[in-house]
Amino acid sequence: MAAPDSSLPPALEPVSTWRQPEPPPAGPQRTALIGEVAARITALSAGRLRVAVDGLTGSGKTSFGHELAAAVRGLGRPTLRASFDDFKNPWDEARQLGYDRLSGEGYYRNAYDFASARDLLLVPAGPQGSGNVVLRAHSSGITGSGWTCRPKSRWPAGSPRDTAAEGGADAATRLHRDRYYAAEIIYLAEVGPRAHADLVIDNEVLRRPLIL
Repeated sequence: MAAPDSSLPPALEPVSTWRQPEPPPAGPQRTALIGEVAARITALSAGRLRVAVDGLTGSGKTSFGHELAAAVRGLGRPTLRASFDDFKNPWDEARQLGYDRLSGEGYYRNAYDFASARDLLLVPAGPQGSGNVVLRAHSSGITGSGWTCRPKSRWPAGSPRDTAAEGGADAATRLHRDRYYAAEIIYLAEVGPRAHADLVIDNEVLRRPLIL
């Protein structure tokens, strides 16, 4: 990874956002779209803004976040990023709540510590908040409001990371189908995130994303 450019505003990142390397430029159309989204964000306010990047598992959220944060810094604004994966309940607590490590229902209801994410991150990061935020609520063993971008995609087969962790491609695919994707279906039905989004992006073709 290249050394940070000291001329750019600071970037504060939790460990989890670096589990994937920063992606290389993916073509002029993607670069232009990322730049347009960054310009829309920075035009909203000169003050503190919260930006949420949402989407199905494997839809490119982390890479999109890397690119968007870099573009925002290129416009002279500092960035601070957090991952909801760093607000998962510790395994013992999640198990007591009913997380079974198998079902989408258990994962969606009990894996994440929503209260800590709200109280330690979202509220203090808000325009009227203290600005003193926590980027990681727990050191969890069960593994990531405002303006929203929502890349979308079909659910994928297991990633190389999941394939290694679960002991094979078939097991990783079942993990995504029966746990992650099943949880996302519940989330889509109950929350309807698209209706709350300020911007919906089709990220299916990496080099040619589209604002829908």
